[in-house]
Amino acid sequence: MSDTYLTLIPTDPHWQPTRAAADRARAALSALLPDADARRGLAATWHDTVEVVHCGANLKTIRCPHCGADSDGWWGEAVQERYDEGFSTLRVTVPCCGTETSLDELIYDWPMGFASFRITALYPNRGWLAEEELASVTAAVGHPLRQILAHV
Repeated sequence: MSDTYLTLIPTDPHWQPTRAAADRARAALSALLPDADARRGLAATWHDTVEVVHCGANLKTIRCPHCGADSDGWWGEAVQERYDEGFSTLRVTVPCCGTETSLDELIYDWPMGFASFRITALYPNRGWLAEEELASVTAAVGHPLRQILAHV
């Protein structure tokens, strides 16, 4: 059986809200979910370090934001190196064009990211949030958010 997750993460991977702000954001997201089943799997989570927030089977490609080249396998090694270091940095020099960038700035063809805080709805019984819906949760938490729809 597969699982679906709708996850909201801060645009800054190191940013974390207060408990009160997270509670407001969780309540705002809860109001956007269609039923009690979808709200049952709703949780806010803080991590001591930055973590990969993967989109699971939805991922198609990872491309360089500077030259557009596909990652051709180096991405996994770069993430593993950063993981081993506790994600103290997301900076990377891409081998395709030699430009320094961030793992978080790569172009993921199915959005994913890095975060030390997340709000997740397991089995949200809906797809992507509309712009105005995402804006309401962003206003509640007090920091720009982006969304990841994962199928694992």
